[in-house]
Amino acid sequence: MSQSTHDRAAELHNFAAHAHNAAATAHGKGDHLTAHELSKQALEHSRNAHKHSEELVVESTHSEKK
Repeated sequence: MSQSTHDRAAELHNFAAHAHNAAATAHGKGDHLTAHELSKQALEHSRNAHKHSEELVVESTHSEKK
């Protein structure tokens, strides 16, 4: 398993965290429409990060069996 694969998973998790923070900031400023859109983006980034992480686990499990 390559380091770049792990880097990509970390990057996806960071995207999600950033979007969550941006949504919270927008919500705190009373910009609920922007906050809602950023929350949707954060959820999508979180789902992508989770999927990528699950793929890493499967890949790791297969490589350990060899």
